[in-house]
Amino acid sequence: MSSTTQVATFGGGCFWCIDAAFRRVNGVLNVSSGYTGGNTDTPTYKSVCSGTSGHAEVVQIEFDDTIISFEVLLAMFFTLHDATQLNRQGNDIGTQYRSVVYYHNQTQLTLTNAVIAQLQNQVSEPIVTEVSPATTYYPAEHYHQDYYNENPNQGYCSILIAPKLHKFETEFKEFLAD
Repeated sequence: MSSTTQVATFGGGCFWCIDAAFRRVNGVLNVSSGYTGGNTDTPTYKSVCSGTSGHAEVVQIEFDDTIISFEVLLAMFFTLHDATQLNRQGNDIGTQYRSVVYYHNQTQLTLTNAVIAQLQNQVSEPIVTEVSPATTYYPAEHYHQDYYNENPNQGYCSILIAPKLHKFETEFKEFLAD
C-alpha cells in the first residue's frame, strides 16, 4: 500500500449491498466482503450466519485518501444502512448484521465518533453503531465477492439492493467512478 492508500472496514447488514455501493466510488481501489470482530479463526459464511462466531459481515475497502476521504466514506456508509437498528438490518437479524465501524487508526476513530455524534443530533432513536479497533479480517468465500454485480437479477439483489444503490448513486453521484 502506498502512503495515500488507507483501509476502512464497515459492517451494516448483509455485505452484498455495502460491497456493491463502494465498488462504484472513485478512489476506492479494492472492495472485499468478509468477516471480522469475532472469536473464531477462519470463519465461514455458515458459521457467521449461525450467530455463534461473533463475527460481523463486513466490507473492507482500500482507498486512495487523496481522491476520497474517510469522512466521505463514512457518510456513504451511514446512508446505506439504518444505524439505529441493533443487530439487524430489515429482515437480516443477528449480531453478524450489526452496524459497526472497525477503525484502523486514531484519525478514523476520531472521525467516526464525530460523524456519529453529528448523526445522533439528526435522529430521535439512539445510534447503536459499534466502534471498535480493527481485528483480523477474513475474506468471505469467493462467491460473495462482487455478489450484486454477478447476480443482479437474484431476488434479494433486485428487490433490496437495487433501490438502495439507486438512492446511493443519486446522493453521491459526484463521487462515483465513470
